[in-house]
Amino acid sequence: MLFQGIAAAPGLAIAPCLKLRPVATGESPQTISREQALAEFDRVKSAVSQAASQLAAIAAAAKARGDQLRADIVEAQSMMLLDPVLAESVEEKITNQLLAAPHAVREAIEEQAAILAALEDDYLRERAGDVRDIGERLLACLSGESGPDLASLTEAVILVAVEITPSLLASADPQKIAAIVAETGGKTSHSAILAKNMAIPAVLGCQGIMAAVVDGEQVLVDGSNGQVETGLTPAQAESVQLEIQRHIAAQQELTLLADRQTCTLDGVHIELAANIMDPKGAAQAVKVGADGVGLYRTEFLFMDRSFAPTEQEQFAAYRQVLETMAGKPVIIRTMDIGGDKEIPYMNNPPEANPFLGYRAIRICLQQPDLFMTQLRAILRASAFGKARIMYPMIASLEEVQAANKILQQAKQSLRQEGIAFDEAVPVGIMVEIPSAAVMADQLINVVDFFSIGSNDLTQYTLAVDRLNEKVSELYNPFQPGVLRLIRLVAEAAEHSGGAKFAGICGELAADPRATLLLLGLGVTELSVNPPALLPIKKIITSVSLSYAKEVASAALQLPTAAAIESYLAQALPPDLRPL
Repeated sequence: MLFQGIAAAPGLAIAPCLKLRPVATGESPQTISREQALAEFDRVKSAVSQAASQLAAIAAAAKARGDQLRADIVEAQSMMLLDPVLAESVEEKITNQLLAAPHAVREAIEEQAAILAALEDDYLRERAGDVRDIGERLLACLSGESGPDLASLTEAVILVAVEITPSLLASADPQKIAAIVAETGGKTSHSAILAKNMAIPAVLGCQGIMAAVVDGEQVLVDGSNGQVETGLTPAQAESVQLEIQRHIAAQQELTLLADRQTCTLDGVHIELAANIMDPKGAAQAVKVGADGVGLYRTEFLFMDRSFAPTEQEQFAAYRQVLETMAGKPVIIRTMDIGGDKEIPYMNNPPEANPFLGYRAIRICLQQPDLFMTQLRAILRASAFGKARIMYPMIASLEEVQAANKILQQAKQSLRQEGIAFDEAVPVGIMVEIPSAAVMADQLINVVDFFSIGSNDLTQYTLAVDRLNEKVSELYNPFQPGVLRLIRLVAEAAEHSGGAKFAGICGELAADPRATLLLLGLGVTELSVNPPALLPIKKIITSVSLSYAKEVASAALQLPTAAAIESYLAQALPPDLRPL
């Protein structure tokens, strides 16, 4: 039987499955007497302390293995566990509603998880899973039960569960987990992030899988396509094993490209960079041979905390990335907060249309102190590498001028303090609003580069909320209108002369079908998530720019997205098509 879920981490695996069931918390009365309230809350505090100790041990073990990503995710959960808001909610339910400790914890956790799950931003919405993970751990501590013991595994298994928790993955031996499958979760959940980091194929959001499998059954997981297959025959299992070996060989071949220059067959250099969201991502970028960082999403510094990061905290993070990249360019995007990335401590009021409202550069220009702090931190870090500054969600020339004015003030303040920085740090903008694309020939006069955010550019051009399932089929970056805007942006940079360029950092940049098209349109910098970089490099280094221009010219003559996609799939040489 074939199940379709969400492709959360790439790769193929076939192995016996191990079903993980929720921790049994035992039966307990739902309510208590008022006299019992204090003792019940003391039980919760003791459980919190025990859970915190467990998480600290997991984080320490991860650090000892040199796995900072797993340590950071678990430490973020520790901060959630110790959040006063959670403690106050549990205390209120015990003292005022007279709920017993397990029921108070369960309700408080579900309330917080529901708030996060209702958000539009994928990353923040997936944090609901972290909150529920904390809840499961607390309930286990309250009941004296323990979670699944993966330390005793003697062979690699495929973990199957309603939810695979980040803390469970963080404490597991990757060699004993062939893949993970869960009925909940998405691409931006911490479980998905960990699975990618651990090179474990993952399919999440796979409804009905728990009822369909039994422990020990051979299961096939295709994390690249989000598919899970059960009931395999011996012949099918053998065929899959051969396919897995082919994938391994292809991946090993790709790794040989890491140290190769990203040039087309006719000698044109294309800057192939990486998208990152924290200093750890820079190390991954170096590993795959990225030419730099094309998008450093700094807003993640502002998330999962109770107050804005200080200038020193930001400086330290930016400096670490620049030093890791060792002289390669790093585009640092100023905070893209708002819209689908709400920050509770900023107290921004709810909006009917957040994607069209108070977000990104609009917040920065209305809160110049917040903006100044970030710009000073970036400028200070620029003394330690090749930094580039990028403003998000620019709609007009006036916004760029206003942002640059604050940048000049930041520079002047550092000069007065005698603090070193790169006086000539390049400044660019994200082109994600159609007005910016249409005005690219004017905007290029006041910036050093463009970076096309294809996700939002597609959304705004087609008037389609990309997170709305009812209209999601209308969201397609291959629509001719979107591609013509990309061409306008690339042409504006090309005609400006000098070192100015047009890049792209949205999901379209990582789509192999689009590589020839983008090169032919005049895009000279592509930035993708690190796992996608080598497959795109293989395409770039295997074709000529002249051929890419022919492909782009022909594609722009086609009237529909379907026709363009079909043509591009055929235009890509057979040996370069995705496996």
